[in-house]
Amino acid sequence: MTIRVLLADDQALLRSAFRVLVDSEDDMRVIGEASDGAEAVRLAASHLPDVVLMDIRMPGTDGLAATRQISADPALAAVHVVMLTTFEVDEYVVQSLRAGAAGFLGKGAEPAELLGAIRTAAAGDALLSPAATRSLITRFLAQAPGTGPAAGVDSARLAALTGREREVLVQVAAGLSNDEIAERLEVSPLTVKTHVNRAMAKVGARDRAQLVVIAYETGLVRPRTE
Repeated sequence: MTIRVLLADDQALLRSAFRVLVDSEDDMRVIGEASDGAEAVRLAASHLPDVVLMDIRMPGTDGLAATRQISADPALAAVHVVMLTTFEVDEYVVQSLRAGAAGFLGKGAEPAELLGAIRTAAAGDALLSPAATRSLITRFLAQAPGTGPAAGVDSARLAALTGREREVLVQVAAGLSNDEIAERLEVSPLTVKTHVNRAMAKVGARDRAQLVVIAYETGLVRPRTE
C-alpha cells in the first residue's frame, strides 16, 4: 500500500525538498502541497492523505490551528498529522499533541528519521523526536489538565476499559512499543495491538498519541515527579 502524503509549509524550497525525498520511496508519494494551514485543511478534506507533514508556524492559519480542524473532523479520522518545526520548543511539543498531532519532529531531522516518522504515523503509532523526551511531555501535560482531548472523555467510557486494557494503556503512556509491551506482559504483539485498538475505540482516541494524552489528562497515568 502506498502512503499518501500532503506537504504543508510556507517555504516552497522546503516543500520541494520534502517532495523529492518522499517521492524517492517506493511505498509513499506526495499527493498535494499547501502553503498555509487553511489550504492544508482544504486539501486534506479533498485528497484524504494518510499523513500530513505540517509546519507549525505559517502565516494566517498556522499548523496548530489546521491540525485542530483536521482532528475535529470525523471525515478525516484516518488522516495523521506529523508536526514539523525549526525550533523544538517544549510548549510546541505539547501543543502539537493537544491539537491532535500524531507526533512532532524537528526540521533538522535526518532524512531516514523523517521517512520513518511518516511510516510510523501512517500505521497509527505515536512518534516524538529524541529532543521531545518522555519526562518533558508528562511534565507539561500535568500542568494544564482538562483542556485537551480528554476533556470530552466521560467516566463511563473510562470505566469501560478492562483491567488488561488499562494495564496496556499504562505501558503505552510510558512510551513503550507494542513489542516491548508484549515482552513485559508475556503476550503476543498482536494481542497488545488488539488491546490498544479497543482502548482507543472506548475512549474515543483517534490515534496512539491522543491515547497517551488522554491517559495523563484523565489521571489514569500519573507523571513521575523526579
